[in-house]
Amino acid sequence: MSDPLALVLGAGGQLGQACVAAAPSQLRVLGLTRAQCDVTDDAALRDCLQRSSPQIIINAAAYTAVDAAENDLHCAQALNAGAPKRLAALCAERGIRLVHVSTDFVFDGAATSAYSTTDTPAPLGVYGETKLQGEQAVLASDASHAVVRASWVYAPQGKNFMLTMLRLMRERGAVGVVSDQVGAPTSASSLAHICWRLAQEPEATGLFHWSDKGEISWYEFACAIRDEATAIGLLTTPATVDPITTSAFPTAAKRPAYSVLNVKQTCHQLGVVQRPWRDALRDNLRAVKARES
Repeated sequence: MSDPLALVLGAGGQLGQACVAAAPSQLRVLGLTRAQCDVTDDAALRDCLQRSSPQIIINAAAYTAVDAAENDLHCAQALNAGAPKRLAALCAERGIRLVHVSTDFVFDGAATSAYSTTDTPAPLGVYGETKLQGEQAVLASDASHAVVRASWVYAPQGKNFMLTMLRLMRERGAVGVVSDQVGAPTSASSLAHICWRLAQEPEATGLFHWSDKGEISWYEFACAIRDEATAIGLLTTPATVDPITTSAFPTAAKRPAYSVLNVKQTCHQLGVVQRPWRDALRDNLRAVKARES
């Protein structure tokens, strides 16, 4: 009898790639990009599940362009809200375990201490609102499911804050970064391991939070990226990082000022320990250096 098959949807993205790379050895894993399985297309999704017959699905497919979503409600809703609802219904029909990934952007940032899973969501923009709709659909479904919210996800590939900072520091030698938005960075690799733990523990049902350990501002994160990148030679000269206010850097979508997630429940239920965010950052920067070598 062959090993169980796990399907990773959105395998072209940074989290999807991390999930494929971190797959447990006892599982067969199939990673599908949007081109290979468009989760917004009901017929394509049904056909994909029919052909692959997975026992587990990790849904890492999402519309994550926060600012673009403000003027692209239709696409954001289709990918972040409609697709998870459709997927959860199909998983319920077929007895498939579903792990769905959501975001800290479901909160408004008005809190002063880490958000728990029981706190009331209040998204500030289209991205957060559509992600909330998606997670609610999964939570309300009859599928065996777990929804994990994460914050400030980044990886050695894809589009993310760490890589953007590296590029700008190299091109300009100086960057201005907001210092009045606080959160917790999450390595895609760290999040991928949590997704697999949830995937393999059917009794772990409902809503979970995950991030690496610690809380910092975007400015502090940028400073750490500069310092660690300089230390390993990714930056030949240290860049200047200037703190700026959110009001001085207007964006199409409003960001939560504070979006740290309380992960105690996840640590307790899964028997896991958070890794310090700076340790994870070092590993990600080393991976960038290896890719560039």
